[in-house]
Amino acid sequence: QVQLVESGGGLVQPGGSLRLSCAGSGIIFGGYTMGWYRQAPGKQRELAAFITSRGSTNYADSLKGRFTISRDNAKNTVYLQMDSLRAEDTAVYYCNARAVGFDFWGQGTQVTVSS
Repeated sequence: QVQLVESGGGLVQPGGSLRLSCAGSGIIFGGYTMGWYRQAPGKQRELAAFITSRGSTNYADSLKGRFTISRDNAKNTVYLQMDSLRAEDTAVYYCNARAVGFDFWGQGTQVTVSS
């Protein structure tokens, strides 16, 4: 049974930081491209960042320089370090694991940026 479990969300003030974690089980974690997506209220889910099995990264243009994705294959975990957070970063953040023929999602974790 595949599970992706996100953690680390919460309420943070503008300009603050959070680090999200996603722990995977039931998959050969190192063989998957891992991604973080987010969905704000009333908007479509969008890609925030992804990291390939080889460690190559890609970010949404609006997040470059503020968010950093990383992975620890020994711990079956992918991280999203979020700095200089803004109100518009408020969303549910979802972890994704993708490989040819496979696509798995976590349940999401809420991030709220507000003073």
